Amino acid sequence: MGLQNKIIVYAAIAGLFGMMGIIVWYASLDNPELEQVEIKLLNVEVKDVNKIENSAKLEVTFLVKNPSEKTFTVPIIGYQLYADGQLLGSSQYSTEDIAMPGRAVFYSGVEIPLKNTFVLNKSDVNSEIYQAVLNGNISSFSAEGSITTETSWSLVEKAFKTST
Repeated sequence: MGLQNKIIVYAAIAGLFGMMGIIVWYASLDNPELEQVEIKLLNVEVKDVNKIENSAKLEVTFLVKNPSEKTFTVPIIGYQLYADGQLLGSSQYSTEDIAMPGRAVFYSGVEIPLKNTFVLNKSDVNSEIYQAVLNGNISSFSAEGSITTETSWSLVEKAFKTST
């Protein structure tokens, strides 16, 4: 291989890396707008109680708002749920296995409630807090975790803390 051929190969490799750098830079232009996502814990409701397995299914509803001009989807909300300051456990809203066109689309200014089933096991919490949740005697629920927003070019994870 002659010197001229080596220069051509190195120039092609450098051009490829340059093009990849431009793609990464272009994709990162969405990040500041994706980080503007707002999330609020809207409601926690007991949906089903299994007295045999000592567990309850809670429906956790988050209200997600897009205050930016950039359209996105939400593939994941990972969170820890608290009742009156006591940790009930962790869960995750996930649409990762659904293609982007099948997910809820957050256009500019849109607010969409996203619901998730949280399984509360009596063995995971103190029995008084478990019974208080079932009886509706909780003064406030709170959640903290991270929400992931996604466009076709970017993926941004943002921490949150919210309460009812």
